[in-house]
Amino acid sequence: MTFSREQLDRYSRQLLLPGVGAAGQRKLLEAKVLVVGAGGLGSPALLYLAAAGVGTLGIVDDDAVALSNLQRQVLYTTRDLGEPKVSAAARRLRELNSDVRLEPHPVRLTEGNAGALVAPYDLVLDGSDNLETRYRLSDACVGLGKPLLYGALSQFEGQLSLLHAPTPAGPGPCYRCLYPEAPPGGAPSCAAAGVFGALPGTIGSLMAVEAIKYLVGLGASLAGTLLHYDALDSSFRRVRLARDPHCASCGDGRR
Repeated sequence: MTFSREQLDRYSRQLLLPGVGAAGQRKLLEAKVLVVGAGGLGSPALLYLAAAGVGTLGIVDDDAVALSNLQRQVLYTTRDLGEPKVSAAARRLRELNSDVRLEPHPVRLTEGNAGALVAPYDLVLDGSDNLETRYRLSDACVGLGKPLLYGALSQFEGQLSLLHAPTPAGPGPCYRCLYPEAPPGGAPSCAAAGVFGALPGTIGSLMAVEAIKYLVGLGASLAGTLLHYDALDSSFRRVRLARDPHCASCGDGRR
């Protein structure tokens, strides 16, 4: 793969980095990443993945842009109100980097379509806002052997991890290893509990960082680690994760 003059200029700061260079940039341009949820987490993640030159970006979201989104979903502007998020996002990302192939999926991820949506991609980012989607997406990634970069928010706190990813000891833990079943009544949504507007930018940007590292093969990943961020006291905390051998999705208790 040869780079055009424009690509050499566009990615020049990245090409200079030890461990990236031309070989790493080629990996990014050849990579296919699926982002489920084009909201608070998906917005910054998609912007930075497109800017970095990830060759194919799939976007799954069945929602339309609403005024209440604009406090934190930085992909959109007031001109996008009422437009499907996937089409508004694809237009914005195309304006940012025409190298990137955008694959909009204006659907809700379900048990019936999860496998078909996930299968063509190398890495999946979970920026969804409901537990039903999280469990279905994780199960699909386990079934297809795809790594899942998970991010979540709650008011002033966020967390992320690289799930079901290759490690020297085999695949790492999946989402059900962390949370075997959804809590009764589910979890409060941002609409019900609120969310600090800049927090999704922090966690979504970290998701992009971890995705790029994984695709290039750079540094130490978050496989087997949960990274927790508290915006109120500006602290990060790392928690080691273990795979559950009896997990209903990836262990001997699988369904």
